[in-house]
Amino acid sequence: MGFAGAMVVAMAVDALLGWPSRMFAWIGHPVTWLGKLIAAIDTGWNRASDPPALRRAAGVAGALLVIALAVALGWMLQSLLPSGWTQIALVGIFAWPLVALRSLHDHVAAVANPMLGGDIAAAREAVSRIVGRDPDALDEAGIARAAIESLAENASDGIVAPVFWGALFGLPGILGYKAINTLDSMIGHRSERYEAFGWAAARIDDVANFVPARLTGFVFVLLAQRRSEALSCMTRDARRHRSPNAGWPEAAMAGALGVRLSGPRIYHGSITNEPWLNEGARDPLAADIGEGLTVYRRAMLLLAGVLAILAFA
Repeated sequence: MGFAGAMVVAMAVDALLGWPSRMFAWIGHPVTWLGKLIAAIDTGWNRASDPPALRRAAGVAGALLVIALAVALGWMLQSLLPSGWTQIALVGIFAWPLVALRSLHDHVAAVANPMLGGDIAAAREAVSRIVGRDPDALDEAGIARAAIESLAENASDGIVAPVFWGALFGLPGILGYKAINTLDSMIGHRSERYEAFGWAAARIDDVANFVPARLTGFVFVLLAQRRSEALSCMTRDARRHRSPNAGWPEAAMAGALGVRLSGPRIYHGSITNEPWLNEGARDPLAADIGEGLTVYRRAMLLLAGVLAILAFA
């Protein structure tokens, strides 16, 4: 955990500033830069005319290339920095755009606020920015469920996982992780186009998130008011989720709030029958999003506190 202090710096700067819209308009964002590279590889290497074995091999090569470039860039930047606490501070500043702490909070709060005011149309518009399911098919419970699920899952792969790898390896760790996560979000889908080409991206992401997802779930349990219910739900239902990792923070959050999550949902007009997490509990409402955000804020404070202790130990 030699770079734990740097990750505290990154979290603190992101909590204060987020990623300013002016800066995004000026230079974009590191994830969008990665996205352009991945899109170019997808366009050039993922050919529908190729047999599945060749498309899988191309996907493996493309994923490894993107990850290697990200790690190499991180290593070069880090090697140019002075040693000691100056290095820690600068690594934290370079890592700041890769920690989506404030962005996640603000996007989920943007769903809760109009719901509390009775504006379901605005809540649907806000939730459509953070989930892929059809917003017009969502009632109040569906909107709340989507927002809470997004909060729980992205707390893991948007903050805990990059901070975890950054604390271990500094810039190579956090940049390498963001490359892995962006690859998965863009090409790691079970669809006709990406079943073969995105196979490696999805499997690597599963490995990279294995520890952070479970760590996030246990932190949610630790900070929940319904601690025993959160622990019971996580240990019972996490493995029922379609993802080997997302079920841990989502099930922990379901138990912490005393609501049911996951379940059937509609994507592009088709119903996907997912199993319930915390089946038998009530459906979530707008107020539960706020309670989920409270658990999230406490979890981020605890994470920063533990990293600070490790930095000074």
